[in-house]
Amino acid sequence: MSQQLIDRSPDLKRLRDEGYEVEICGGYLIIHHIPYVNAHTEIKIGKLISTLNVNGGSTLKPETHVIFFMGEFPCYVDGSIISGIEHSNANQKINDSVIINFSFSNKPPNGYSDYYEKVTRYIEIITSQARFLDSTVTANTFKVVADADEKSVFKYLDTNSSRANIYPFLDKFRCQKIGIIGLGGTGSYILDLISKTPVSEIHLFDGDVFLQHNAFRSPSAPAMEVLDQKLKKVEYFTSIYSQMHSGIIPHSDFLSSENFNFLDGLDFVFISMDTNEVKGMILTYLKQNSISFIDTGLGINVGDNNLVGTVRVTTGTSKKLDHIPQRIGTKDIEQNEYATNIQIADLNALNAILAVIKWKKIIGFYQDITQEYHSTYSINTAQLLNEDFTT
Repeated sequence: MSQQLIDRSPDLKRLRDEGYEVEICGGYLIIHHIPYVNAHTEIKIGKLISTLNVNGGSTLKPETHVIFFMGEFPCYVDGSIISGIEHSNANQKINDSVIINFSFSNKPPNGYSDYYEKVTRYIEIITSQARFLDSTVTANTFKVVADADEKSVFKYLDTNSSRANIYPFLDKFRCQKIGIIGLGGTGSYILDLISKTPVSEIHLFDGDVFLQHNAFRSPSAPAMEVLDQKLKKVEYFTSIYSQMHSGIIPHSDFLSSENFNFLDGLDFVFISMDTNEVKGMILTYLKQNSISFIDTGLGINVGDNNLVGTVRVTTGTSKKLDHIPQRIGTKDIEQNEYATNIQIADLNALNAILAVIKWKKIIGFYQDITQEYHSTYSINTAQLLNEDFTT
């Protein structure tokens, strides 16, 4: 994927063709082997790191003139710092071998037209001092750099994380295997959010067909021709999200005691289904096998002239399970002609968002001071109530 980006981007290809050690890593452009002079007038080797502005398979004009550096602060031949590029100090980890120590600023009147111009300008400023001391040093080594992104689950670079400077936190997601049971309104929005994270696998469990009413409470907007195909939900959503994430794994059968083993090996499971009796068996299996989970639920009713109800998120991990019997029903209520199953896209999306935020707290991506394991949002009062805290 990264080599394809270099081949399709004239500026990156020119850098590589001229012998610079070019690497693409998680939405960053890294140029290795940058000779510079440190404060002790010694020649050292650093790295230049830039965020990447990419659309599809090629680069766009750099969105910023600022660039990052790994190493000591570059100096003139007398040991004084090159103050003209001084911007800020930073200690941010990109991966195990790359840590940003400084950021530099050298802005042309109209910005940089491409990454070749940006990178070579900073290289000229930094390495010129090293060449005064040793004319043989160069950044053009023609050394081949291994592609660090070959194992990425994404089909294209996650430039959003590099732009937001949150790439180092993404390690909390890697190697996680996630299950989503039920791809109705809430489950489909959970998939939409999880697919934007670099978890290794996302297992989808649902035996239903994607029908016209599902289109009005799910992400995206299917064409009528797609609806006419009457695809299984797992097939429909896999066709969409596998365009971005390579770890989508569909299971087109309903879960039952005969195939609960499909859940083995998962790190976390989201449950968004209405059949309480089967849900009860699933919860028992998850607890017996120490698999953490979040159960979601909507309770929407028709009032006199509007709708009222609550959105629920209930969490279970090895830290706390005693609240589950009181919070999640495991008996199916007998259906009658007045029974309703009101699903509305905004509430489904809210339910999914609250569930995914809680999961991200559990894995340490977000800070979790309260550590609630059950929360409900009341629509008519806009009140979010947190309960069942860990001690």
